Amino acid sequence: MNEYYLVFFTAFVLSFFFTPVARNLAFKLGVLDVPKDDRKVHKEPIPYLGGAAIYASAILTMLIFSDLDKTAISIMLGGTVVFFVGLMDDIKDISPKLKLAGQIIAALIAVYGGATINYFTNPLPGYDVIYLEYLSIPVSVLWIVGITNTINLIDGLDGLASGVAAISASTMMFMASVSGFDYILVECAVIAGASLGFLPYNFNPAKIFMGDTGSLFLGYMLGVISIVGFLKTVTLAAIIIMVLVLGIPLFDTFFAIIRRIKNRRSIMEADRGHVHHRLLAKGFTQRQTVIILYIVSIIFGAAAIIFADSEPLEGILVIGAVSVIIVYAGMKFGIISKVKEKDKDEDEE
Repeated sequence: MNEYYLVFFTAFVLSFFFTPVARNLAFKLGVLDVPKDDRKVHKEPIPYLGGAAIYASAILTMLIFSDLDKTAISIMLGGTVVFFVGLMDDIKDISPKLKLAGQIIAALIAVYGGATINYFTNPLPGYDVIYLEYLSIPVSVLWIVGITNTINLIDGLDGLASGVAAISASTMMFMASVSGFDYILVECAVIAGASLGFLPYNFNPAKIFMGDTGSLFLGYMLGVISIVGFLKTVTLAAIIIMVLVLGIPLFDTFFAIIRRIKNRRSIMEADRGHVHHRLLAKGFTQRQTVIILYIVSIIFGAAAIIFADSEPLEGILVIGAVSVIIVYAGMKFGIISKVKEKDKDEDEE
């Protein structure tokens, strides 16, 4: 594992030193998030382009340490495409359709490199596996694009998306090391290191935001890594593990979709119903809210590790306990309840 610690350290150091450069560049180019109304949590202009530092450190570290095979190259190329999509959106807002098209192209590049979900294992006894065949590509693209956007959706508070991405990548790195999936350890270490190197500048009070440039890139990388490492052949256990590893962004996105459908609003429309907004509304500060969600994300990661190394009955108990916690927390903080005041339902994502 010493080699992978070096990968992590390299990505961390590069991201740490690249971020101030990106910050200065953002000021020179005028790429700033200027709060124009009450929807913004921050009150002063904050530079974007933090994602450029994350991207540059991640790609450079992968070029140094990765075996540049077809899969690794496709991951980097797809990551580059989604990076430029986010960059265009940060500099000049682009339409959701154009953003989605860019994400699909990036996902297809990864699929071409081997990031595909090939078949499902039927959990019922006496049944064979279900081969996806021609559905393999659309299912894989749907997963990658979906995870790409879940990280983007939770990027609403200082340090939240970068911290959760680091925790998710670290969890996958640990699980890959004990499961023998050595071929994704470099990518996991890179994302964990690059995210944490950026975090000191992004934690409240943030000196720089990652913007869509960073959140889309991190989401894309996590989505691709999860397929290459754990979901090429999907079993019920693998799905549960990935749901737990990516628990905060996945559940927040799920509740957001349900909430918007109930309110007869577009699922693409921004609102203030996300879990971090709910915690803020309960009186928690930004720092307290982010730390709470870090702890929850760590608990999800620990549950995934326990589930992966447990007997079926123990695994069911773990999932049952986590489900109870999710439902209780959702009801406690109003995440599951219907949002009645539509004028409070609008915010950036």
